[in-house]
Amino acid sequence: MSNIPVLKPHEIIAILNQLGFVEVRQKGLHIQFKHKDGRQTTVPNHKGRDISPVLLKKICSDIGLTLTDFLKK
Repeated sequence: MSNIPVLKPHEIIAILNQLGFVEVRQKGLHIQFKHKDGRQTTVPNHKGRDISPVLLKKICSDIGLTLTDFLKK
């Protein structure tokens, strides 16, 4: 897992926006994104905290992309 980058929440959100995901709601510091084809995921937006590699893989799984394809965006 050492080759999986550690990203900030705003970087994940920017990639999701490029992929066509839009913010549908926010509860506390967790933002839910949905794509028009029905895929959805939640991104925690805690200031000063990184997204762990395990959570990054879960987000990729939620939206149906491999980690490599997600990071190309």
